[in-house]
This record gives sequence, structure tokens and C-alpha cells, in this order.
Amino acid sequence: MLVLTRKTNESIIIGDDVKVTVVEVKGEQVKLGISAPKRISIHREEVYLEIQKENRKAAATGVSIEELNAMWNKKTK
Repeated sequence: MLVLTRKTNESIIIGDDVKVTVVEVKGEQVKLGISAPKRISIHREEVYLEIQKENRKAAATGVSIEELNAMWNKKTK
């Protein structure tokens, strides 16, 4: 893990197109501003982990591609 020290209004750049700026520091809370292209998803870690959990649940339904294709074909007829 890379650890950097930044002050309010200072930034770091990730790759060529993601900029993270320290907006405010108040007690133990830090507010960050993130500028990134729309194609890049940005989530708080707890939200991201919940999304991953739901995706794993959905993938574990046991429905194969062939079964989905058959269901789609029935519906479109």
C-alpha cells in the first residue's frame, strides 16, 4: 500500500485520468473529491463489497446460458 500525505486542496493522480483531492479535514473525518471519467465506477468500500456479494449470489443461481437462451426464445415468440 502506498501511503501519501496531502493537505487540504492538494491532490494525487491515479493513472492518466483519476484525480483525488483532499477537500476538507475535520477531526477524524476526511472529505475527498474524486474526478474520473464516467466509465469508471466509484463506490465506498462497504457499498462495493455489498455489490460484489449480490453479484456472487446472482451468479450462483445455477441457471446456465443455454437455459437463459431457451427462456429468452420462449418469451420472444
